[in-house]
Amino acid sequence: MTDTSKFPDPTYRDTVLAPLFDAAKDHYAPSVRAINRAHLVMLTEEGILPRDVASQIAGALVDIDAELDLSTLEYTGEYEDYFFLVEAELKRRLGPDVAGALHTARSRNDMDHTVFKLVLRQKTEDLLAQCTDLALALIATARRERDTLIVAYTHGQPAQPTTYGHYLAAVIEVLLRDGQRLCDAREVLNHCPMGAAAITTSGFAINRHRMADLLGFSAPLRNSYGCIASVDYVTGLYSAMKLLFLHLGRVIQDMQFWSAFEVGQLYVPNAMVQISSIMPQKRNPVPIEHLRHLASMTVGRCDAVVNTMHNTPFTDMNDSEGEVQVAGYAAFDSAARVLKLMTALIPSCSIRTDRVAANMDAACVTVTELADTLVRDEGLSFRQAHEVAAATAHDVIARSAPLAQGFAAFSAAFAAQTGRALRLDAAGFADAVSAQSFIARRDRFGGPAPAALDDAFLQYEYEMAECCQIDRLCRDRVAKAQSTLDAAFNALLTE
Repeated sequence: MTDTSKFPDPTYRDTVLAPLFDAAKDHYAPSVRAINRAHLVMLTEEGILPRDVASQIAGALVDIDAELDLSTLEYTGEYEDYFFLVEAELKRRLGPDVAGALHTARSRNDMDHTVFKLVLRQKTEDLLAQCTDLALALIATARRERDTLIVAYTHGQPAQPTTYGHYLAAVIEVLLRDGQRLCDAREVLNHCPMGAAAITTSGFAINRHRMADLLGFSAPLRNSYGCIASVDYVTGLYSAMKLLFLHLGRVIQDMQFWSAFEVGQLYVPNAMVQISSIMPQKRNPVPIEHLRHLASMTVGRCDAVVNTMHNTPFTDMNDSEGEVQVAGYAAFDSAARVLKLMTALIPSCSIRTDRVAANMDAACVTVTELADTLVRDEGLSFRQAHEVAAATAHDVIARSAPLAQGFAAFSAAFAAQTGRALRLDAAGFADAVSAQSFIARRDRFGGPAPAALDDAFLQYEYEMAECCQIDRLCRDRVAKAQSTLDAAFNALLTE
């Protein structure tokens, strides 16, 4: 049979090619421009292209950049994609023989993955900078709240006293580990696919290391098949992003719980509170809800990208390219909103010490230290001490009295358990159930006591300084590469 159809089919054009072309205009044109210029420089330096030919191509590329207004372009189907549009513009200016020389020793396969890495690298750098801002805000707030008592909860119930600074220090440590996972993902992004061509590199004596240098990568990605088949730079990055916002979501959930009327431990300032249109008494900390759903949306968007790679072949494929790449950018957008809002919200909040004190009294959260004191000072086993402390707690809770008023019940429970009188007097009992004493005694490595926390803050600041130094080196490498590429490309224009 005779096939008289012509590419592209209108439906295919409108549902696939046009959206991909729009995405290229919105996201990829600068990266394509950089690759074209770097590849031209490399081909010329290696003697694969004569300098006079390279000079003509360089001039035409400059003209295309000056004359092609991307904002006004609409996809017509005349050219398959943005790559072929640029190639057609070169042919129109130089003729097919000269224009076609630019594509020597490369493929859209290695170009595409290099483009995606260049875009993701910048987005990851921006994300890491936002993580740094949040970490610094958390460290400053934790220092400010080092000695501020809070009730720590386990299984949704009051458990023990600690400090807000100690709680935030735990958040900081997770954030630093999540940041390290992002840095590891960035390192994978920093290996350049250019020179892999379609699959197996090229029969031309190309210089892959030079291409990597000109584009600001740390090195070429070694295996050429992997350059076009391995998408771990995508799955690794979005997996690291997912964990970051999954973990932040748990902190957000605590903020929601702590700010509830029945708990009231966290005070959200008026600037971050919305009112009800009907109920005059309401103070709704709505930003926390927005943080929760934006963090969840970010997790879901990361999952969408990673899951798209499931059961795909280990080869070049569209499943990892335009549509999926653009879908992932939405994760970066919601991620930025979460980090920016958290960086503003957490330092603006404060702890309601009156509610903390009331909840501590109501829930006997210091009673663990009372049991510990019996072990140290009265020689009881911890199980015996636990029984005495439990009986004391049951008594004061039944009477709706604070634990500090439980000395009589404590003495009776001790006598019933041991058959002897207490050596611990009322003053010693009061000290044992004091929240301040509870914190002070927990001065072990990683504990909430001031000295332990101060040591932790110094460590966090050291780790932050190291991360910032690595970030600066990465940005400096990219900036230096841009300058080197500009100089080498501009030298071609003088021929």
